[in-house]
Amino acid sequence: MSTHHPVAIIGAGLGGLTAARVLHINGIEPAVFEREASPEARTQGGMLDIHAENGQKALHAAGLYDGFRALVHEGGQAMRLLGPDGTVHVSAEDDGAGDRPEVDRGDLRDLLLGSLPDGTVRWGRKVTGARPLGDGRHEVTFADGSAVTTDLLIGADGAWSRIRPLLSDAEPAYTGISFAETDLYEADTRHPRSAAFVGGGFFISLHDERGFLAHRESDGSLHVYTALRADEGWLDTIDFSDPATAKAAVLAHFEGWDEGLRGLVADADTITPRRIHALPVGHRWDRVPGVTLLGDAAHLMSPFAGEGANLAMLDGAELAQAVAAHPGDTEAALAAYEEALFPRSEASAAESAGSLETMFGENGLQRMVEFFTTGPAAR
Repeated sequence: MSTHHPVAIIGAGLGGLTAARVLHINGIEPAVFEREASPEARTQGGMLDIHAENGQKALHAAGLYDGFRALVHEGGQAMRLLGPDGTVHVSAEDDGAGDRPEVDRGDLRDLLLGSLPDGTVRWGRKVTGARPLGDGRHEVTFADGSAVTTDLLIGADGAWSRIRPLLSDAEPAYTGISFAETDLYEADTRHPRSAAFVGGGFFISLHDERGFLAHRESDGSLHVYTALRADEGWLDTIDFSDPATAKAAVLAHFEGWDEGLRGLVADADTITPRRIHALPVGHRWDRVPGVTLLGDAAHLMSPFAGEGANLAMLDGAELAQAVAAHPGDTEAALAAYEEALFPRSEASAAESAGSLETMFGENGLQRMVEFFTTGPAAR
């Protein structure tokens, strides 16, 4: 037996929850299905800079902008750019005038979850498949043996979406960049040298197609991405179940770098591997009745333009607004949504791919110094 829901959203990330919230305030009650067992099943990642032109616009549409402002990490828009010897090339304090305030991803997700009626999100529902039933209706099956049918299926289920194959044969490809992700807790007291390097906000150090990207978290910890160009299988050669061994393997690629920078790995409390994947720039699909995608499911890109979460939220808000504006005509709503989605996501994906090449290509440090001192970021 299948349960029917007029609107089913697969995935309770920022994009899916934004869509659910904007639908809710427009009198449409969606069902959200999330594979994680509960909101506390895992940590939600690090800091996000929420952009005025997309993420903040979505939060206004959701009626949550004031709640978002209360979560902002004051000082988080500060930025430091260092060379491998520890020389500071660019340093900017957060004067409160920037339009990309930082917020903890988990806090933002909690804000969105708290704005929805109890029971909107069905936890522990891992999708195993989806199929069309005709006339725009779809059936979604789950690992627990249950199934639902829906008139509008929204794939908000991320990079490895189970809904995307209904629309597109595209699959994410490895970008050539691998991360070793680390955390340093209670940084000011336990890791003062690293805390001094990173400062109060965002931090970058680059050289020779590798580097460190870090954020000061709102709880005082440091969240660090140690990045380098590497073969896709490189991370598989490292035993991440043995932190000491993993740290040594990663740091072998940073010989000669300042010890304070190396400490972002050597002194870390956690270390986790992550490959960076992306869908093709300009990914799009022909209109398929009753189903669409948002966020990473639609336009997975590298994180080097900071657009992923922002676009996911704007996608969710604009999709929900389109559905509300076209009562009884789902196809008109989806056509209007996708007409704006495709060129917007293509531009951001191209920017992200370009930023990857800038940062991890030849003379990445010098090119980023120019970007922050004479390019768009300086304006």
